[in-house]
Amino acid sequence: MAGLYIHIPFCKQACHYCDFHFSTQLSNKGSLIKALIKEIEIQKYYLKGEVIKTIYFGGGTPSILSEIEINSLLNSVRKNFAIDADAEVTLEANPDDLSKESLLNFKTAGINRLSIGIQSFDDGVLRFLNRAHNCTKATESVELAREVGFGNISIDLIYSIPGQSLEDWLRNIRYALSLSPEHISAYSLTIEDKTVFGNWAKKGKLIAMDEDPSATQFEVLIETLAANGFEQYEISNFCKPGFVSRHNSSYWNQESYLGVGPSAHSFNGSLRQSNVRNNSFYIKSIESGIIPAEVEILTRENKINETILISIRTSQGLELQQLKTRYDYDVSALFKIKIDQMVGQELITVMNNRLILTKKGKLVADKIAYDLFVEDKIN
Repeated sequence: MAGLYIHIPFCKQACHYCDFHFSTQLSNKGSLIKALIKEIEIQKYYLKGEVIKTIYFGGGTPSILSEIEINSLLNSVRKNFAIDADAEVTLEANPDDLSKESLLNFKTAGINRLSIGIQSFDDGVLRFLNRAHNCTKATESVELAREVGFGNISIDLIYSIPGQSLEDWLRNIRYALSLSPEHISAYSLTIEDKTVFGNWAKKGKLIAMDEDPSATQFEVLIETLAANGFEQYEISNFCKPGFVSRHNSSYWNQESYLGVGPSAHSFNGSLRQSNVRNNSFYIKSIESGIIPAEVEILTRENKINETILISIRTSQGLELQQLKTRYDYDVSALFKIKIDQMVGQELITVMNNRLILTKKGKLVADKIAYDLFVEDKIN
């Protein structure tokens, strides 16, 4: 089984924190859709006949698409790939795009999972982030999605927002829970260089939240969601039983996936491919029958380090025997002292030949992964 990611690189306006590839100029949207359809056809052999079990419309803002545009893309997918009858088909959506009519259109087109980018239920925070919706519209979008029959709804939230108190954050979590979503993704605000927030930070107009209060907000998130029946199956992702994001899980399980569209990434086990981050260049290249992508051949070191980095973030943890069998890389032997120290510091537990992060360890997951990476002397 494999996954398919379709990048829709358009937004109505730019959020101050976002560094994903997008454009607010929609004049070439039609040409871009045609290019996506053609890339799907060109790439039909990339997954080597594997059945597609998940389709994910990401962006950007895929909810700006019409039912006709979504249908044209899905028809191209069906024409060129074998699709699992129970495939998970996710659409990322902004609340301001969701009306009863648009939601019915998305459902009719074949979307069966929504990922709604709410980010906050605080109108002041939403203005600070430069989101186009308010709390009322966010609430309405979830209620309307439920009304038209969506039974798998995910909500995105952001914490560690400068000036946001712990009480403010807890109020956001509780409000989200009152809407009964099946899934919640929560991310710490990251100030990226090439964003409005990045520019503000360089000028001293914005100061990121300190680590300690940020960590406290994360811990409260974990505790509150757990108390309400949510499983933290990956550091930033929480779900009710049976509602794990199958698409995202395929990334963490290192299954093959094809990404189409500008800036999209693909992976087939031995190669990683990344498309150009430029809409016009992408369209022209695809029109000429050329995939405008850089291809990276993954070395043994790449594969080991990526396995460690991704696996350690999940609730299943890092499977030590898998690394040993696949890559002859014995983490237990190479890092016995370091692992014992991590256990003593209550950062990890060792269970069933797996390294699993504790709640404390989840705060420094990347550092733990880095400490277990392949060292130069054994490349």
